[in-house]
Amino acid sequence: MNDLIAITTSDLSKYFNSTPAVSNLNVTVSRGELYGLVGPDGAGKTTTMRMLAGIMEPSSGDAVVAGFSVRSAPEGVKERIGYMSQRFGLYEDLTVMENMLFYADLYEVPKSERPSRIERLLGFSNLGPFQKRLAGALSGGMKQKLGLACALIHTPEVLILDEPTNGVDPVSRRDFWKILYDLLRQGVAVLVSTSYLDEAERCTRIGLMHKGKIIIEDDPQKVRRSLGITMIEIWPDQVKKAREVAGAMPEVTRIGMYGDRLHIGLASGSSASAVFDGLEREDIRVKDHREILPSLEDVFIAMVEGTEGHGS
Repeated sequence: MNDLIAITTSDLSKYFNSTPAVSNLNVTVSRGELYGLVGPDGAGKTTTMRMLAGIMEPSSGDAVVAGFSVRSAPEGVKERIGYMSQRFGLYEDLTVMENMLFYADLYEVPKSERPSRIERLLGFSNLGPFQKRLAGALSGGMKQKLGLACALIHTPEVLILDEPTNGVDPVSRRDFWKILYDLLRQGVAVLVSTSYLDEAERCTRIGLMHKGKIIIEDDPQKVRRSLGITMIEIWPDQVKKAREVAGAMPEVTRIGMYGDRLHIGLASGSSASAVFDGLEREDIRVKDHREILPSLEDVFIAMVEGTEGHGS
């Protein structure tokens, strides 16, 4: 296996009572890469993560993580990865420091190396002032950072994070991603799942997942360009009425509402002025507009509609 490849899957699949949760997944993640599995609840992200972490056996196919097969050598995988599930196993009646020492014991980190590693991780996560605080008394964002510090205590080659910022405040989310970028510079491979499409923009590459399959994979900007359509963003004075009126126009292929704005996909050969004229006839004024790249949400919706429209 290429030394730069940290994760590779070969038709990785998982069935529950003959229902596919993950179907023939083929993904490669390199060292120093942040790969995002993106999709709604039920897409198969958590099942994928659990198989790659060596804690759930695949129904078929295989994956090699940090040089070890998840089917034939799951214990080898577990020793070389850091894994954070959606409910990471912090002990709330232990302090920050006690949790870190517990995970150092669990991963058999040599005692001589612990002080320097713990000091670095406390600084890394900004948890230094809170090392005597009970984990149960931490905020959601601080708990996530402590979970990450515990997952990193044994210096893993691969980090697998299942929706690590779910329910965390925006400032803590931003801090968490800063830590991940620092890890990338150290050559760690990071696989993260998220349902936050704005977070997916931060990844090196993403795979949009739907019903256990990757429906498109590339860097976020290329994914956004993949629709190959002209899209405009408009600020109408009556956003709900504008959505209803524009949605019925033959010039419009898709439409989404984002607060006081609409994202409108134009049919091939159609112009924005035809949409504006149609809105004006209904006494709807467009205060401003601009041409935009489709958002990841636009792409995801279009891809899902295309997939389901073809009966697959």
